[in-house]
Amino acid sequence: MKQRAKLSVIGAGFVGSTCAHWAAAKELGNVVLLDINEGAAQGKALDLFEASPVEGFDSKITGTADYKDIADSDVIIVTAGLPRKPGMSRDDLLAKNAQIMTSVCKGIKEHAPDSIVIIVSNPLDAMAYVAKEVLGFPRERVIGMAGILDSARFKSFIAEELNVSVKDIQAFVLGGHGDTMVPMPRHCSVGGVPLMEMLSEQKIEALVERTRKGGAEIVGLLKTGSAYYAPSASAVAMAEAIIKDQKRILPCAAYLNGEYGVDGLFIGVLSQLGSTGLEKVVEVKLNDKEREGLNHSIKAVQTLIEKIKTMELS
Repeated sequence: MKQRAKLSVIGAGFVGSTCAHWAAAKELGNVVLLDINEGAAQGKALDLFEASPVEGFDSKITGTADYKDIADSDVIIVTAGLPRKPGMSRDDLLAKNAQIMTSVCKGIKEHAPDSIVIIVSNPLDAMAYVAKEVLGFPRERVIGMAGILDSARFKSFIAEELNVSVKDIQAFVLGGHGDTMVPMPRHCSVGGVPLMEMLSEQKIEALVERTRKGGAEIVGLLKTGSAYYAPSASAVAMAEAIIKDQKRILPCAAYLNGEYGVDGLFIGVLSQLGSTGLEKVVEVKLNDKEREGLNHSIKAVQTLIEKIKTMELS
C-alpha cells in the first residue's frame, strides 16, 4: 500500500506557515513545518492540525526545529529568509539570505537527499542558484517559485480591469522575479479571445507595469511585511503538480541548459512539472520586443549571480 506523500516546508513565517495551510487543506500528504526558532513551527503546526476537524482535512501536520524530521520528504518548499521591508530592494537581501539558504540546503542535503526542492526565498533567482550550488542536485530537482505568482498577479489585474472571472484568463510571465520580469500580453487570452483585442495598448501596458511592481505594492501597503497568500499558494501549486504527477505547464524559475541561449542561470520560463520535478522547459517564440525584455531580465539575474560568487557563504 502506497504511503502518503511527505511535504516539508522550511521557514515558519507567514509564507511558510501559509504553505503548510494550503498543502494540508489540499491533503497533498503529511506536512512537516520546520523553523530554527524553537516552538515557532511546533505551535503553528499544532494550531493547523486542530483546524483539521473543522475543515475536514486528513493530513498529519508536524512542527519541528530539527532537520532530521524532513527525512524522506518527496518535496521541500524553502521559504526561510528575511522578508523585504519598505524601501528595500530584493537585491538588498542578497548577502543575508544567501547565507541562510546555504545553511538550509546543507540540512536538506544531509537529511533529504532525494527530495525535489522548491525555492521561494528572495531574491528568488539568486537564491535558487545558491540552493543548486549547495545541494548539488540535478536541475530537475531544484526549481524556483516566481512565475506562477507573477502570472497570477497579471491575471488578477486583467480580470479586475475587464470585470471577468479569473478562471477565464490565460496569461504568463517570463524572466527574473523582480522589476525586469517580462509579462507576455501577446500570449494572453480571455475566454479564448486575445487580450490585445479587448484592451488598448495603453491599458495593457499599465497592467504590465503594475504586475512588475506587484510585490512592492503589497510591501508598501503592509508597511511591516510582504505578500504571503499568493506566494504560498503558488509554491503549493508547484508541489501539487509534482506530488500528483500532473504534467502541468507552469511558469517557474528553471536552471537553463541552453534554452533561450542561456546556460547556468535560473530564469522564469514555462516548465512542465511532474513526479520527477522539472520534466522539460517549453520554449516560446519571442518577437523582438519580448526578446529584448527577456535579455534585459537575464542580465539583471546574471548581475546578482556575479555578486553572489564574490561572497563568503559557508
